[in-house]
Amino acid sequence: MVDIGCGTGRNFPFLERAVTDSGRIVGVDLTDAMLREARHRVDRAGWANVDLVESDAGDYELPGNIGGVLSTFAMTMFDDYDGVIRRAAKALRPGGRLAILEMKRPKAWPEGVVRFGSWLLRPFGVSSGYAERTPWESVRQHLDDVLYKEFYAGAIYLCVGQRRL
Repeated sequence: MVDIGCGTGRNFPFLERAVTDSGRIVGVDLTDAMLREARHRVDRAGWANVDLVESDAGDYELPGNIGGVLSTFAMTMFDDYDGVIRRAAKALRPGGRLAILEMKRPKAWPEGVVRFGSWLLRPFGVSSGYAERTPWESVRQHLDDVLYKEFYAGAIYLCVGQRRL
């Protein structure tokens, strides 16, 4: 399991339960400070099956034949999100899944509300350009059996695609 844009490792407890003792987790993040926090989380929990990699997602070469790739609230921050998704899809073993949980611009929200929300989220790396990015379309292009579901009036979405068996 690869967690792209893992940040401080908040997904790791859930991923640990999913991969069990026989699986591995690779957390990838560009930010050294985030990875330090992730390392503290891993060390405190005593997880021996977690590797942390400092890398730009656009440059990271995923290991092959992996069962899953996850990205939570990070994919729209990658300039070449389509390339990241394409490489992730190729790295999945048959039946493996890519899951993205992410923000998007709600169609029904007035422009002023969207601009205000973008301004509020600027400290977290969100810019007005994120609204134009459509990672779910890349998932549809590169994977099969795609599930797409919106939450919070369309502000959050979950998109899961599977590599063909």
